[in-house]
Amino acid sequence: MLTPRENLLEVLRGNVPEWLPVTGHCDPYNQPSREGMPPELAEALGEVHWGGTATVTFSRYLGLDIMDWLGMPALRITRRNVEVEQVVDGDVTTRTWHTGAGDLCEVIRVLREPGGAVSSNWIEHPIKTAADLEALAAIHEDELIELDEAGVERTRERAELIGSDGIVLGTMAGTPLGMMYRVYSGVATLAYLWADARSALLDCLGVMEANYLRRLQIGVESAIDAVVSVDDTSTTAISPGMFEACNLDLTDARADAAHAAGKLYFHHSCGLIRDLLGLYSQTRMDAVHAFTVPPIGNVTIAEGRPLLGDAIAIVAGVEALSGPMDDRQAVRESVHRMAREAGSSGGVVLSVAGYPNRTIEQTQFCIDCCREVGGRQR
Repeated sequence: MLTPRENLLEVLRGNVPEWLPVTGHCDPYNQPSREGMPPELAEALGEVHWGGTATVTFSRYLGLDIMDWLGMPALRITRRNVEVEQVVDGDVTTRTWHTGAGDLCEVIRVLREPGGAVSSNWIEHPIKTAADLEALAAIHEDELIELDEAGVERTRERAELIGSDGIVLGTMAGTPLGMMYRVYSGVATLAYLWADARSALLDCLGVMEANYLRRLQIGVESAIDAVVSVDDTSTTAISPGMFEACNLDLTDARADAAHAAGKLYFHHSCGLIRDLLGLYSQTRMDAVHAFTVPPIGNVTIAEGRPLLGDAIAIVAGVEALSGPMDDRQAVRESVHRMAREAGSSGGVVLSVAGYPNRTIEQTQFCIDCCREVGGRQR
């Protein structure tokens, strides 16, 4: 019998698994409600932090396979000329970047939701006009990226903690285009840049990707099993034409760097991705991570598989947790349908995230529904 780790790797390498993997995920934004949470789990989770061990704790408690997110901790990044001025006022952080090409200012607000979820939101992006692109390029050119031995050791310790129960995912920045809309410019400004200053934008994106590739080439030397490019692409932010123009060769270069180090390469693109799947199929990525099915997304596993092809795995969220759960039979049928599609499609991993509006009991119910149709029994 395969271990959970071996079974996950079989799926992600395009082979036939012994069971349909169902993994857990828990972070400051994706964590279950503490209402009614068993005291032993609440104590074990404690305060959930980015890069902490919450996913391991959450997954083991619920008997799930482990697919743990960990940033690329093998990196040490310093700046030589760019200076950063930061002011923190409660949950609002104002950061000013002083570069030789001018100053950039961003304002980030932490949002704390009643259910316990915590997220960071840009209320002012640093890129306002095309004139700011040179300064953004200067920031990325100024960074000195080196191997961090302490980070390498932390990754080794996390892999050892997980052992045969799962794998470690090393997260990295998304495509420069994705980073622009999510972090540096926002969707509206990116649209104007694409229309009115495309040459300057593409020059800046090239500088950014040279930086990200340096990070990747160092990070893959750590004990991660897969690289995850966190892009959150969504066709409402990046059109298929934009992705085709900027990201096909870029994705292959990243995948090649990961593969050369014996690692897998995932593209994280939660959202409305139906119209991007045909483009993904042209690349050497190993998996679409956070493949989002209805009601949040716009494509089912059954619909997506022929668009994506057979060579790329699907890591899909169990979105039944996001909708109404009063009718448990309807929820069960929804989860069963998704699990059956996964089983018939092949190359699929299901993911159960902690939802702040869902209790552990509700989460456990959805997991049990997965187990009824091919998931690993406890």
